[in-house]
Amino acid sequence: MTTYNKLINNLEILKLEKIRNYIPNYLESIAKNDISFVDALLELTKKEVDFRNERASRIQVKVSAFPYEKGFEDFDFSFQPSINKKQMYDLATLRFIENKENIIFFGNPGTGKTHLSISLGIAAAKKRYITYFISCHDLIAQLNKSYLENRLEAKLKHYSKYKVLIIDEVGYLPVNKQGANLLFQLIARRYEKNSTIITTNKAFSKWGEVFDDTVLANAMLDRLIHHSHVIPIKGPSYRMKDKITMTESTSHEKK
Repeated sequence: MTTYNKLINNLEILKLEKIRNYIPNYLESIAKNDISFVDALLELTKKEVDFRNERASRIQVKVSAFPYEKGFEDFDFSFQPSINKKQMYDLATLRFIENKENIIFFGNPGTGKTHLSISLGIAAAKKRYITYFISCHDLIAQLNKSYLENRLEAKLKHYSKYKVLIIDEVGYLPVNKQGANLLFQLIARRYEKNSTIITTNKAFSKWGEVFDDTVLANAMLDRLIHHSHVIPIKGPSYRMKDKITMTESTSHEKK
């Protein structure tokens, strides 16, 4: 076996895929004195590091359980002028994570709350912040199940570890007092430690009705709103956008 073949074999054993793929060209450049050995090694290791970071980012996005993958570039801000586009892109810098701040999207169904929360979640996951998306209903169901199985402490620790936890559709379904208490325990644990993103269609004044306990709801809100960005969205249903456009086009054609 030649020295070159031994080198290729070692790179395969070490799983240095990108270095293995690019090394023939760099060896040729070294031989021609077009590039120094150190510069070649630097470039090769950089390609390997970039490849591994990109792969890790893709894995992190995949395990975050997003129902779909859409970024801000897929959002029509002109359809929802109440949303401050500049603010959204500023949040996408992810400083809110380092500052342990929460984000609350409030608005009627279909106004883009979930889309925007997912866009921020994907941005976080790509930067390898551990992120998780779950509906409020499913989250409470998981906590209840763990409570009945005497595994609540472990489940609370599990959901507390995420740098970004997205709780979608708070208020869409009523929650009994036990469910509200379990959710409060999680929110309290995450308070000033990690960031939570909430989407809700209920005004804060209505949370007492949603959680069947005004005191508990206010305690939960107190921890969520402190150090937070509250983003109200006013406008038509984003899901109806294409149908509205189609209706308007048909109307103009008839005229």
